[in-house]
Amino acid sequence: MHKRYALAVDLINDPELIRVYEEWHRNVWPEILDSIRSAGIEQMEIYRLHNRLFMIMEVNEQFSFEAKAKADAENEKVQEWESLMWNFQQALPFAKPGEKWVLMEQIFSLK
Repeated sequence: MHKRYALAVDLINDPELIRVYEEWHRNVWPEILDSIRSAGIEQMEIYRLHNRLFMIMEVNEQFSFEAKAKADAENEKVQEWESLMWNFQQALPFAKPGEKWVLMEQIFSLK
């Protein structure tokens, strides 16, 4: 069974920082891609509107946010990537301290 999640975060509202952020995402490190796939994330897309990012993740039954967070905390390369990305990102106004991507609530589905 597959499940879909949607998350959001903001970028710092600076055109040059946004350009550089997008450049990083055209060349994501292989270790980051491996960590995403090994967590059970089978598909991931990120969209941008102005400085707001929207991520869609399709995951398999192996995936859990808790397991992914634990694995990320133990992975030096993921920590390096996250630290680098935090130079471009900013928390949503209602995010908890230290929270980056915030899980969105689905309110409609056309099936």
